[in-house]
Amino acid sequence: MSTLEIFAALFSFIAVSLGVTGKRITWPFWVVGSVLYGVFYFQSEYFASAVLQIVFIAAAIAGWFGWGKNGAVPGRLKNSYRLYSLLGIAGFTLLLGPVLERVGAAATYADAVLLFASITAQMLMIYQKYEAWPMWLVINIGYTALFYSQEVYLTSGLFLIFTIVAAVGWRQWYGTYRSTR
Repeated sequence: MSTLEIFAALFSFIAVSLGVTGKRITWPFWVVGSVLYGVFYFQSEYFASAVLQIVFIAAAIAGWFGWGKNGAVPGRLKNSYRLYSLLGIAGFTLLLGPVLERVGAAATYADAVLLFASITAQMLMIYQKYEAWPMWLVINIGYTALFYSQEVYLTSGLFLIFTIVAAVGWRQWYGTYRSTR
């Protein structure tokens, strides 16, 4: 456990917790947490996770401008988009897995599927869809297991906490969506 990992975990926890509330201020914390975790993941040879942090930084900028001053207004994703999302995640995972294997990444298919699922969930966050939260719940379980198996215990514990936060976010955002219909 390094100082870098501790600060990355702290900023990421704040970002995700603020995301549950739908507050716009979540996005600057995403940027800082993503920069720190990007460096940490690159140093630890989780290359797909390191690249994901660049996506998170871009998403944070888009989220800042997309959410507006009053924060998120959760909506629902169309069923067809749910199917396209799952097919895209599966297809891109099958393409990236062998590449990660060839470059000697610490994790291959697990890192690839979590990368594409995370990109999808983050896009749903930007577009304020409550379905982002159940996706994050599953993704966080996956990251908890991945990092635990690699003995990256602080980050594994953080993702375990993120799993609980995702369940709360799902309840919160879905409740807000239902009350505004």
